[in-house]
Amino acid sequence: MNGLNQVRDAVIDALKNAGIAAMAAYEGEAKEHEGPVASVDVAAAEGKPVGLSGYLGEKRDESGSVRELYGMQMDVIISLSVRATKASECETALEVAAGALMETLPAGLKLEKMSWNGIAWDKATGMFLRKGSAACRAVFLAEDLGDTGTLLDFILKGTIKK
Repeated sequence: MNGLNQVRDAVIDALKNAGIAAMAAYEGEAKEHEGPVASVDVAAAEGKPVGLSGYLGEKRDESGSVRELYGMQMDVIISLSVRATKASECETALEVAAGALMETLPAGLKLEKMSWNGIAWDKATGMFLRKGSAACRAVFLAEDLGDTGTLLDFILKGTIKK
């Protein structure tokens, strides 16, 4: 299941929409960016079904066909690292990142708490670094394909299928 990647990508999208360069952890070099950059990863996750063994009920689609809905919920810890060449840029980027997490995540990703460490110098990148984490509750929905009973992928609620 790609649910954890959906959560990570939703956080990256929220940060980018707030004006911060953001990438998946281990995806590239932070020092390749001109300004502050945030790296995002899912540090931990614990899932459980929603409803009766994940079953939520039925809905009618545009054509009038009835589709069964299923749900899943995950408690997720997201790790974030904000890097910049100047401490002040790192601090400003952190404030923007925190605002994005509080205001612009999709409907299926609810922020429950955040914690941040102080700014430190990162010898490996030659940049200032501020690490943090965000605890979120993620809600995923899936529906069947109708008569076949085939279940589609769980999609993070409030995101667009790609």
